[in-house]
Amino acid sequence: MLTTLAVQGYRSLLDVVLPLGPLTVVTGANGTGKSSLYRALRLLADAARGTAIGALATEGGLGSTMWAGPAHLSATMRSGAVPVQGTRRSGPVRLQLGFASDELSYAMDLGLPRPDGTQTRFALDPEIKTETVWAGPVARPAAQLVRRKGPLVSTRTEAGWQEMTAALAASDSCVTALADPHQAPELLRLRESLRGWRFYDHLRTDAAAPARAGVVGTRTPVMAADGSDLPSALATIEEIGRADLLHSAVDEAFPGSRIGIDVSAGRFSVLLHQPGMLRPLRAPELSDGTVRYLMLAAALLTPRPPQLMVLNEPETSLHPSLLGPLATLMRRAAEETQLVVVTHAAALQEALAPDAEHVHLVKDLGETRIDGQEGPLDRPAWVWPSR
Repeated sequence: MLTTLAVQGYRSLLDVVLPLGPLTVVTGANGTGKSSLYRALRLLADAARGTAIGALATEGGLGSTMWAGPAHLSATMRSGAVPVQGTRRSGPVRLQLGFASDELSYAMDLGLPRPDGTQTRFALDPEIKTETVWAGPVARPAAQLVRRKGPLVSTRTEAGWQEMTAALAASDSCVTALADPHQAPELLRLRESLRGWRFYDHLRTDAAAPARAGVVGTRTPVMAADGSDLPSALATIEEIGRADLLHSAVDEAFPGSRIGIDVSAGRFSVLLHQPGMLRPLRAPELSDGTVRYLMLAAALLTPRPPQLMVLNEPETSLHPSLLGPLATLMRRAAEETQLVVVTHAAALQEALAPDAEHVHLVKDLGETRIDGQEGPLDRPAWVWPSR
């Protein structure tokens, strides 16, 4: 289980160290950095897929995702004694992401390439400057297992540090390129763990949403990120998962109702049987909130729980009466997988208390801060590996 998420220099996250529990609820007003925190987690997962640099490019490149304020916010700036103003940069441009767990932890440092006189169209492409994998929650030198500085990657062996390569491309993560069961089993474990993280934030419910259409039925223990295979995912839960939990979740949300799967020529489609109705309602007839609730139920009741699942604003389109049943699903899922929920809904946060770790974000002079963290002693222990 992840115990800490650390982000430095990403959008409004100038320096954030976030505690994580089995079930963590992140709240805050609009613009306080909730979406940035969600994207930071996605970037860490992208590193294991080899797509972190591309993901930054889709956000406008490193220059668009970097902290836009001064390098240092002084006490006089915070107090209002002097206006916020730029300061002379004393260190390199850097965006740092990392997480800690009781077993394996990881940190990545991205920056701009050093000018060397070479003519290139890609001078603003970010580079991975350093990567570090260590045992335990704190990046002590003695706990380091794999370290990368520029193109050089080394792994710790019984005989000491051993070079794995001195020519790793600046755009490649060692987690992706060098995971080997014999030479670097830690990287392999880390890669498979990160690749297994699941994110749900694009669950469409409009009239043309993929979840409303029929699909060719195949066993689907993991619902797609857009919910396009919802009928197959629900049928899989009924056949090889916890059908009782699915049926109780539907009944709690829509009393007296039950889910059904229509199978015609190998194609599956969702049905909802409701009391008083002479025929079941098909997916195109269901409300946006009903479709979204069914997608969230399919994600949370997966027969193949991941190490980490992250839900971004799951309350969208849901009637307040559905937040209680959704909280029940989340508490149940948190028994088998670590769950991070980013939400605007105070009612959802209240429904999950006291079972959840609650993190409330606030904004101070453009910087995202965690409410209640007044100083270094108020946040989890974290040390960034040196570049």
